[in-house]
Amino acid sequence: MQSTGREQPAPMQEAGPVDHEAILERYEGATRRLAGIVGQAVGLLAAAMSAYHLWAALAYLPAHQMRAIHLGFGLMLIFLLYPATSRGSRHRIPWHDVLLALVAAASMAYIVLHYREVAYRIVRPTSTDLAWGAMAVLLVLEASRRTSGLALPLVGIAAIAYAFLGPHLPGLWQHRGYSVNRLMGQLYLSLEGLFGVPLGVSATFIVLFTLYGAVLDASGAGRFFVDLARSAAGGRRSGAARSVVLASFLLGGPSGSGVATAVTVGAVAWPLLRRAGYTPETAGAVLAAGGIGAVISPPILGAASFLIAEILQISYLEVLKFAVIPTLLYYLSIMVMIEIDARRLGVQSVQTAARPLRELLWRQGYHLSSLVVIVIFLMMGFTATYAVIWSIVVAFLLSFLSRESWLTPARLYRALQEGARSVLTVVATTAVAGILVGVVNLTGLGLKFAGIIVGLAGGNLILTLVLAALILLVLGLALPITASYIVGAVTVAPALVQAGVPEPAAHMFIFYYSILSEVSPPTALSCFAVSAITGGNPFKTMWKTWRYALPAFLVPFMFALDPRGMALLLEGPPIEVGLALLTAVLGVGALAAGAGGRALSDTAWYERAALVAAGLLLTYPAPWADAAGLALGLAALGVQRWRMALAGRGAPRYTAEGKPG
Repeated sequence: MQSTGREQPAPMQEAGPVDHEAILERYEGATRRLAGIVGQAVGLLAAAMSAYHLWAALAYLPAHQMRAIHLGFGLMLIFLLYPATSRGSRHRIPWHDVLLALVAAASMAYIVLHYREVAYRIVRPTSTDLAWGAMAVLLVLEASRRTSGLALPLVGIAAIAYAFLGPHLPGLWQHRGYSVNRLMGQLYLSLEGLFGVPLGVSATFIVLFTLYGAVLDASGAGRFFVDLARSAAGGRRSGAARSVVLASFLLGGPSGSGVATAVTVGAVAWPLLRRAGYTPETAGAVLAAGGIGAVISPPILGAASFLIAEILQISYLEVLKFAVIPTLLYYLSIMVMIEIDARRLGVQSVQTAARPLRELLWRQGYHLSSLVVIVIFLMMGFTATYAVIWSIVVAFLLSFLSRESWLTPARLYRALQEGARSVLTVVATTAVAGILVGVVNLTGLGLKFAGIIVGLAGGNLILTLVLAALILLVLGLALPITASYIVGAVTVAPALVQAGVPEPAAHMFIFYYSILSEVSPPTALSCFAVSAITGGNPFKTMWKTWRYALPAFLVPFMFALDPRGMALLLEGPPIEVGLALLTAVLGVGALAAGAGGRALSDTAWYERAALVAAGLLLTYPAPWADAAGLALGLAALGVQRWRMALAGRGAPRYTAEGKPG
């Protein structure tokens, strides 16, 4: 069976240059590398997909037609590019995959041509409707298996089985059951199944933002961001690790993938980290944590962020606003941990071969516009669709400021191809998610599941959030981030809202915990991927990454535990937002110092425990918790200062474990 991206092979040993593309294929699925006329034909199809979406964004097409064409392009390319098994040919397309691609195109063409008529046959589909619908559902499940592994299609199959077996299920899970005709009408003929909101978001937003990332990469932005980070490392001993975090932040938007960002940066930064004195496991933890930060960072968040905007019926700018403070807190924690580890591990500053920072900014600094141009267009009142289209135009025009970054017709053509290829996994994922959403809406499963969670928690909000987090982390062990979010949005979000969590906070909570699956045991995809570069132990890398990513696990609780926590999503009066930010910064700093074992100097065990407790209290959105956390944190620092003063007069020093040394 094809690699699912969730297996745990032994890490590759470091030997010569790192082939980061091979590592990405190993963990995110391998595609065919086609040459000759066949390769050109498939490349033309991919470019046509991107060109179609640029045209469709400016034209008007009925939702059913637009989404069917989007899915048709996606399914065809998946069957042509993704082998059925890991042993399948990588250099030719077997006849049966060509046949599947043609059948997929025909099943979508049927909807495009008859979308008006089928809208009246949702409850009573014809035999022709049923035949094409059954083929479409099966093809979507197979496409998902090829791109994301077996787990997601199994979830889709389980949802279909649930719709059929309702009368035979026990207790709360029971429902009246649905016939093949009713279910297929829901999944294929309506806009509440395959062609529902998830696929609609993929067709209107995600594909365009993916294309924008491809255009930026083709213009040399990715290379510039890595060079900029290396040049900005400075002479500090922590410079190498700081450059990793900066590069991850800059690359995260164009790539849209935590794993891809970590591997891309790691291929360049690992030699630098090794020369500075970082162990393979610590270096891998910095890379993995930076990659996750890239996906939660504005201006381009992960694909699930567009679904949040659509589900909550808010603008994408609002979602970006929600993410600002959590992103700042996350990077603050990583930087504090890097400074602590730089002293604890005794790493050294290193010199890089990158161009001087001033020269780099003078020659190619225009690439930094990608961090703000989308936000500017959104603030001017543009929709997300028009904002990204105009951002693509700006990126194209700015590329001509430097001869080496010109977007020539050949480069632009490759960018169109790459944009389509990069969105294929999302196309299959959102189509299968549509099956799940369709069944949930038909059977009322979401409310039943919410009732079970609330019942298990006994009405306790903290326990409800803990259960929700555990469910999302378990889902993330097998499902891609986007699928994990969608499943959580239809099953877990109602439980959080019932427990009193504001709806925006509930969906942002689900969004963050869906992303954190990439660094969560036992799979921790990002950690295994970077361990293939560093040669470190992936499990040790995993636990070290948890230490770096700790605030990302706690920040969602900050804004979900109490309505006052919404200030961390920039909701509320400026004074409340400022106070919430201040206490959160102090809390994250205390947590990082406690977890890292160093504040003013190496901490004793009781100082470490006090700092962690202070951090947890400061992150709880309540005045009494803030006061208690501040007092405990100051007491811990006061004790440490007193102990340092004693040590300076000959008293024994303590190690990070609290032992004399």
